[in-house]
Amino acid sequence: MAGKSKYIVAAIGTAVVAGGAFAAYTFLLKGPSGDASGALASAKIVPDEAIMAGYITTDPQAWAKIEQFGTPEAQKLFAKGLEEFNKGAEKEGFSYEKDIKPWVGGIMFAMLPPSPVKPAQAKASNKPEPELLMVIGIKDKIAALNFTKKVDKKVKTKETEYKGLKITESITEIKTDTKGDTKNTPSYTAILDNNYVVYGSSKRSIEQAIDTFKGEPSLLSKQGASEILSKGADLKNTVAQFYIPDYAGMIDSLIKSDPEMAKIPPKALDSLKQVKSMVVGFGIDDAGIRMKATANLDPKLNVYQYEPTNSKIVSTLPADTLALINGQGVNRWWDAMLNQSKDFPELQTALGAARTYTRYANIDLDKEVFAWMDGEFALAAIPSDKGLLAQTGFGGALVFDTKDDKTAKSMFAKLDSLAKTQNVSVKQRNIGSKQVTEWDIPNQGAVVAHGWLDQDTVFVALGAPIADVLTTQNGKSLESDDSFKTITSSLQKPNGGYFYLDMDKTMVLVDKFATGANAIDPQSKALLSSIRGISMTATSSDKTSSQVEMLLSLKSKGSK
Repeated sequence: MAGKSKYIVAAIGTAVVAGGAFAAYTFLLKGPSGDASGALASAKIVPDEAIMAGYITTDPQAWAKIEQFGTPEAQKLFAKGLEEFNKGAEKEGFSYEKDIKPWVGGIMFAMLPPSPVKPAQAKASNKPEPELLMVIGIKDKIAALNFTKKVDKKVKTKETEYKGLKITESITEIKTDTKGDTKNTPSYTAILDNNYVVYGSSKRSIEQAIDTFKGEPSLLSKQGASEILSKGADLKNTVAQFYIPDYAGMIDSLIKSDPEMAKIPPKALDSLKQVKSMVVGFGIDDAGIRMKATANLDPKLNVYQYEPTNSKIVSTLPADTLALINGQGVNRWWDAMLNQSKDFPELQTALGAARTYTRYANIDLDKEVFAWMDGEFALAAIPSDKGLLAQTGFGGALVFDTKDDKTAKSMFAKLDSLAKTQNVSVKQRNIGSKQVTEWDIPNQGAVVAHGWLDQDTVFVALGAPIADVLTTQNGKSLESDDSFKTITSSLQKPNGGYFYLDMDKTMVLVDKFATGANAIDPQSKALLSSIRGISMTATSSDKTSSQVEMLLSLKSKGSK
């Protein structure tokens, strides 16, 4: 296999460079053969110094799920891009399907700490960068050999030996601008056990991988790494995962390599270190592309107490709501920030200034503003073309549930009095059975309105027409809207609230206002129009873990 290894090593530099161009086709459309279970085996070759790692499966069955999505316009765009890519590859003498796909297995990449730099060598404009190491499985050695025969003549190589294994330095010409100027970029590769190609951005990273292969501690031996690599992100059809087994260690490593990070206040660094480890996964299922991130936390440093919400406040919003953020307990977020401000002088100064400003209006920011925001809340964008909102196409709404309506009413009364002193007309208007207070600015009309939907739920409307929508609620609510249910129903429950964006409704506004020089190009519009919407939520079983889930909801093939 020695002869084969020489050819494979000589070609890998060109293969990796070509891989960048192949990425869209490989990872978004079909993908070469590979197995997601290979992450554990590949991790045995990654040095334990790695500050983070990722694994991309190249199993075609995993990536085939993406083929069920896409509007006709998006499918045409992908088909055109694929055709142009294939033509470009053919000019270079390569065929992805015949030359690369048969032999490339799963791909693990890792970020290693930068090489140590002596103080005399350090430059502010040339900070040491983390080094890249890739572990590429060789699924079919014969296919790999056949590929290298095609590219061997295109690569300049130089071989050295380290602990009985050959390291090949490959020099590849990279185009740097549209004028055709190029620069020589070195890369380093070695073959381990005839089953893996290791590729590195420096010779040092390859030597570290060889040391690990020879018995030095690996990423898998690092505390907590085996567990997060084995468990993963808990997705149905995982295509890529990223691992940070020692988050605090990563922060320390970055501080040592970057003088700028060393200037961050110690207390700020401590707050970052509340995360012990993290795993982020991406998968493709029947709803679209899903991301899950799970963080293992240090309960002693986790200052925020998570509380789930039942999202009942969503029923107060109209079905045509464009976007939404809802959650629970603004007052607890405020208390957590106040607690943290004790260790951050800049934050403490800013909060002090905010308190002073509200004091001018005879309002206590802590007791009269945030204290009563103890229930669920929602911030929503709602379409409207009436009055002042005709200029933007939408307005905003803030809705709060509270157990302390007395304090809330007192605060709004004080705000109304303050508005009157600023040449603003404050008047009441009945909308059905509900009384709404509007702030009317001369020559502009009512710009803000507030009122109560029931004895526990208060709203602030940015744009008077939004008040009419909230108080009359003619037709379906957002909670029962088919788009909202499709985009959010598969997210984990219970949860701490939603971020929600309806792309179809948003594109109506984009088409209306993005015209002329500001118009979106056809390619971008085709891609955006293939997205049904975006949703995201967060959950936490206790103070030792937290999870974020996001869904890019895609339209099925043939949809419009």
